[in-house]
Amino acid sequence: MQDMGEGSCPFAFNTDPATFKVGDSVSYRVAGSLAGFPFAGVLLEVHEDHVVLTSDPDDKASRMRGTRESRPLVREEDVC
Repeated sequence: MQDMGEGSCPFAFNTDPATFKVGDSVSYRVAGSLAGFPFAGVLLEVHEDHVVLTSDPDDKASRMRGTRESRPLVREEDVC
């Protein structure tokens, strides 16, 4: 996402899992056929060993469990 216009990314992501908090924007990955594509989401819950995030904060049903790492990994079957 570099070199987009002014050379800056239009998103500000938290990539430090030690400082994750509810409401943070994160870049996440999806396993399976969507591997390699970047996704953006918002953290809804932060747990010791995983996070719950959404790609659509306005959709209460859009919730995905991901790993707690710099770019959380979501299983393809959990993508909403």
